[in-house]
Amino acid sequence: MKKILIIALAFVAAACSYGKSEYANRADAIAAQIHNPDSKYVVVACHRGDWRNFPENSIPAIESIIRMGADIMELDLKMTSDSVLVLSHDADVKRCTNFSVVFKGEPGKSAKVKDLTYEEIQRLSLKRAHGVAIDTLHMPTLREALECCKDRICVNVDQGYEFYDQVLAITEELGVTDQVLIKGKKPIEVVAAHEAAYEHNMMYMPIVDIQKPKGIALLNSYLEQGVVPLAYEVCWQNNDDGAFEDACHKILAQGSKIWVNTIWASLCGGDGNDDDAAYVAEDPGKVYQQYLDAGVSMIQTDRPSLLIPWLKKQGRHSLGRL
Repeated sequence: MKKILIIALAFVAAACSYGKSEYANRADAIAAQIHNPDSKYVVVACHRGDWRNFPENSIPAIESIIRMGADIMELDLKMTSDSVLVLSHDADVKRCTNFSVVFKGEPGKSAKVKDLTYEEIQRLSLKRAHGVAIDTLHMPTLREALECCKDRICVNVDQGYEFYDQVLAITEELGVTDQVLIKGKKPIEVVAAHEAAYEHNMMYMPIVDIQKPKGIALLNSYLEQGVVPLAYEVCWQNNDDGAFEDACHKILAQGSKIWVNTIWASLCGGDGNDDDAAYVAEDPGKVYQQYLDAGVSMIQTDRPSLLIPWLKKQGRHSLGRL
């Protein structure tokens, strides 16, 4: 884990020279902001891509958020029965594909990704959020998604730490390892041992639910052992006990960044604190400003077309010259 600190310092130095020199590409510029604890730039991650207009975790959903100016594509991984990593949030394909139509003649056919071959997965059409299947869109592989994102936008592998070895092999082959962030809830020792097996690793961020015993214990282990991750994904259910403010204070004092999820109220303090509340508000700042005030500099959203323009008006979402 000490290697994380060395890499972070290198990126901070690079970030300080931003404006005097140009980064090779947009994804590298975004990664520099992630590594810089002093950056005022607010990194915007998009939950499963632009799922309001395209099937979630699909290539068009990725292309759409890149056009919007998002910084991170958040995706989820599952592995097929023949060991191909594909983008799927759910363990099965019933919600997001036309599985029941394609395999209606095979009673008892499993809908779980792990029980389907890649060829079978490719026979399925993806559904938009309103449930209509699109014949021309199919579940992409991780490789296809990374090829789409390369040098254009960073990637957050949310569900997928169990496939760390396979993911890293693909990112190394494509030359995008430094543009990929992977998250998990594993103990420090487990992550350190895993990373020690490789000379080059993806960015890593622990997920801490600060109102649940395991999350509290994980956060405290980082603080007590003096291990400084790039950022913490902080989740909390209500604002009754001041847990969020306390966690933010400790994390910022340690020198890490804070990631919050405004996608659902249950992840960011309850009703009135999420994207939907910002959407119905006359001013989205009535919701989002509280996070900036708390020192948050990474936000995962379901409404990038609302959040990004607001951040730009605050002067908090400009990468300068590229």
